[in-house]
Amino acid sequence: MYTLDWQRFELTFKKPATTSRGTYTHKTIYIIGLSQGASFGIGEIATLPDLSIDGQVDYETILPEIAALLHTDTGFTDVFEQYRHLPALLFALEAASMQLKHSPGILSNNPFVQGKEAIPINGLVWMGSPEAMLQEAITKLEAGFECLKFKVGAQEHDTECRMLEQVRQHPLGKKASLRLDANGAYAYDDAGLFLNDFKRFDIHSIEQPIKAGQWDAMQEICAKSPIDIALDEELIGVSTKDAAGMLRHIQAQWIILKPSLIGGFSACNTWIQQAREQHIGWWATSALESNIGLSHIAQWVSNYPEKMHQGLGTGALFTHNFPSQTQLQGEQLQFIHHSMYTHAGVHPFSDHSLTLIPE
Repeated sequence: MYTLDWQRFELTFKKPATTSRGTYTHKTIYIIGLSQGASFGIGEIATLPDLSIDGQVDYETILPEIAALLHTDTGFTDVFEQYRHLPALLFALEAASMQLKHSPGILSNNPFVQGKEAIPINGLVWMGSPEAMLQEAITKLEAGFECLKFKVGAQEHDTECRMLEQVRQHPLGKKASLRLDANGAYAYDDAGLFLNDFKRFDIHSIEQPIKAGQWDAMQEICAKSPIDIALDEELIGVSTKDAAGMLRHIQAQWIILKPSLIGGFSACNTWIQQAREQHIGWWATSALESNIGLSHIAQWVSNYPEKMHQGLGTGALFTHNFPSQTQLQGEQLQFIHHSMYTHAGVHPFSDHSLTLIPE
């Protein structure tokens, strides 16, 4: 049997986080505490209102139901069967349960967690004015990032092309790997033209050029595109039982895995297995989680041998955050053994040690 506690937190963005889907200024998350005897772990329920399939779920009502179910002999299994439609919940519970086998905040014991290896990440350039995006890109290149990811689709297409051209003209931008993320912003009739325009900038890949759910249209785009296509939102809400069929039908070159949006680590592991069988590449991306969720995703990714640049955040988006278990050196994300607890053996919800601090 397990005991479940939780606490609601409101995260405030330092500056509005803009995508082609909308703008975020605040984000509500729930941090759960899972206890079994003297062992405990924490997890993060983080949803995006206009993207997560559980983005409108009232977790204030759901969590007491989950707590009651977990306090039975078959509770954990029952929760995963009855609430599989809540991916953010599954992500939080899986992360918390993994810590019960290790120690609070630690999901595994591998070279990354031991501080012997680091994870390369891409430098994310948020939407903004062309001048601001160019400056942010140059700043990240000068900081040591060799892979940049640009949010596209909100500006005029020609304006975005000129911005990418200027990045390529910069001495540090000539050899950088450039990724684009359209978040489904393009109409099918425009997508082909835009992708052909992007080709001249030697683009590594573009995520989700059209809205999810148009499998036939996406398959045609993948077949004709001069640059690689990565599926992102396309995976959200798709059962892992349908993963192989969808991948076989669309035939994209990459998939993007967001554990809090597609059902936790188990779901992501299944997607990776199916992708490997069809020679499709992958990388993981965070989805505006706090430092707690970011650490959990990084620890999970580090268990895989692939050395792709991951799309992991650094927690620097928010005015206040939890103490970080990772630090960034250039483009390398490193794990640091920072405890989020006042001292070993004390549950973070019992002594109020789990608090947001200025970032």
